[in-house]
Amino acid sequence: MQTLKHYSIIALLLILYGCNVSPQAIDYGNDGCHFCEMTIVDKVHGAEIVTNKGKVYKFDASECMINFMDEFEDSSEIKLFLTNHFTEPEVLIDATKATFLISENVPSPMGAFLSAFKNKVDAEKIQSEKGGELYSWEKLLAHLKN
Repeated sequence: MQTLKHYSIIALLLILYGCNVSPQAIDYGNDGCHFCEMTIVDKVHGAEIVTNKGKVYKFDASECMINFMDEFEDSSEIKLFLTNHFTEPEVLIDATKATFLISENVPSPMGAFLSAFKNKVDAEKIQSEKGGELYSWEKLLAHLKN
């Protein structure tokens, strides 16, 4: 009976571990973009989707992530939308709470000139230096879908 209890605990732990819904670090220079299939090398423009089931999709740019969203029948299948924070390379932030800048003076891998910032203050600082327009997640989705 004791052995059965141990197997039950191990099985439960494996199930819980297997259903882990969390981001994964992007392996720059090795991971490929799930949308355009380019190798992800730019450490300030990467992005990631994590589904409710824990499946992770990595992208070389936020615009690739947004275009890939069409692969899902319903966005409620997606638990996390993440994007790199422009002023902290490799740091993934919640894209739905980010402020985005589209500025032709800040190139991005796919040519949308799109960068993400953790907060509006950081975005406004770069905007004052480089120009461009600021967007919330919702406004960015509407802008890119048109």
